[in-house]
Amino acid sequence: MNKKRVLIITLVVALTAAGALTSCCPKPPLGSEKNPIVWVFVPSGETERVTAGAESVVELLEAETGLFFEVRVATEYAGAVEALCADPPEAHMASLATFAYVMAADRGCAEAALLSVRYGSPTYNGQILVRADSGITDISQLAGKTFCRPDPLSTSGWVIPSIMLKGAGVDPDTGLAEIVDAGSHDAVAAAVYNGECDAGATYVDARSTIEEDYPDVMEQTTVIAIEPDIPNDGVQFVNEMDQELRDQIVDGLLAIAATEEGKTALDTAYSWQELTPADDSAYDPFRQILQAAGVSAEDLIGD
Repeated sequence: MNKKRVLIITLVVALTAAGALTSCCPKPPLGSEKNPIVWVFVPSGETERVTAGAESVVELLEAETGLFFEVRVATEYAGAVEALCADPPEAHMASLATFAYVMAADRGCAEAALLSVRYGSPTYNGQILVRADSGITDISQLAGKTFCRPDPLSTSGWVIPSIMLKGAGVDPDTGLAEIVDAGSHDAVAAAVYNGECDAGATYVDARSTIEEDYPDVMEQTTVIAIEPDIPNDGVQFVNEMDQELRDQIVDGLLAIAATEEGKTALDTAYSWQELTPADDSAYDPFRQILQAAGVSAEDLIGD
């Protein structure tokens, strides 16, 4: 046989075999070792602590469900939202704070499944802090001051405070001397304590997480405002997640949350004490707060 023809035949056979391999070997099922479920977290405290807790939760969840997961910790809420909204999604589930979830849900990228419970409640409050010796006693006095926030999309750390500032006559865009993105609630509390910011917003009471480093933080800082009830962070899934797989994960999380080992891991990651089933309607009261204030996601993202 002609050498050229042999080469052509060999190439055809090779290409045919490659095509057969591709068609006979589809992408491994989601949740398998070669195609793990990506769970994206956002640090509300120290990144190392959140990461360690998240990895412990995932190890327990893998043992409970037989599924495989990959932990990713985003540096900010916007990155976590984009991971869910990418096409195809870069993450399959997330633990988003309230506003970040509402953004993702309204874009059709996420559906709520669980809310965390802290101190017996699925809602929480934020607080606005100043140094006790600052002379500041009211939000209206923050005009021209430096304000620390954890993240531009943090519900208790900026979304609600920005609405409260407007209500007090301080334009959050133009009325403050500077807005500092501290990166976490812990860091905001420390920045106010150290005088790096005149004021800052955190969840109640993030100061307790830095007492080891700043034993007198409760005396040296004071709360000048408490925010309205906000749904806790929780667990959300991309819309296209198979319902059976979603149910398997939810059942697994509820099972490990009932164990001492699971409670320790959840507490380390996000100070979660329990988990409770929830759907998108849990966020409707928060949406009403935004609507009443005439605030949109676009307004806050552009900030």
